[in-house]
Amino acid sequence: MLRALALSVRQLGDRAILAVLLKSVALTLLIFALLGTGVYFGFGWMLARIGWNAASTSLVAAAGALILAVFGGLVMFRAVALAVVGFFAEDVVAAVERRHYPARAASAVPPSAWRGLRIGLRSALRAVLYNLLALPLYLALLITAVGAPMVFLIVNGLLIGKDLQQMVVARHDAVLDNAPERPKPPEKIAPVPRFVLGLAAAAGLGIPFINLIVPVIAAAMATHMIHGPRSGRTVTQ
Repeated sequence: MLRALALSVRQLGDRAILAVLLKSVALTLLIFALLGTGVYFGFGWMLARIGWNAASTSLVAAAGALILAVFGGLVMFRAVALAVVGFFAEDVVAAVERRHYPARAASAVPPSAWRGLRIGLRSALRAVLYNLLALPLYLALLITAVGAPMVFLIVNGLLIGKDLQQMVVARHDAVLDNAPERPKPPEKIAPVPRFVLGLAAAAGLGIPFINLIVPVIAAAMATHMIHGPRSGRTVTQ
């Protein structure tokens, strides 16, 4: 895993990776800006309809936008960031495979944009759903100070690890379905390393500014962990 991290960070200067990073950060921030604006004006419209005065309306609308920002920082940012990177993951995985695993790159069939979008949306919906289901547990553990964050990281680590693996495997599932001579399918990440990868990504997504590049690095790491030396394939540095 340390090798995967070192190679992933080293490749951040790759033009293809930089392009994904810029697009994913810009789109993630745009989504949150639109959500915040929508919440502010939505609350304002709703409160005006029930007869609140203008000062109270603005105050409550601003509070609603702030609550969304806090919830977004805890849950929604992870969901949105992974959904966005899920859509662009093909470019990240392809760049890593071209540089380090050319045989895998040659045999891959890129998933369609629609499939990439579905993978990203499923990832986001799972994150929101499971975190909402775990919300009572988070609230019950708030008094322990560390219990809620630990459970939060465990839940999201499991989800993110699985999502990152799927981003890589998607390029090779299409090969298995369509190729006349089926190549050996890519090895999946063992459960424990996959969870550790997801846990590290979940923790990184909670750090301001660092969380903007974590999804891209995590997707690259998942590619290395699936195609790495343990499978016996030749690896280039």
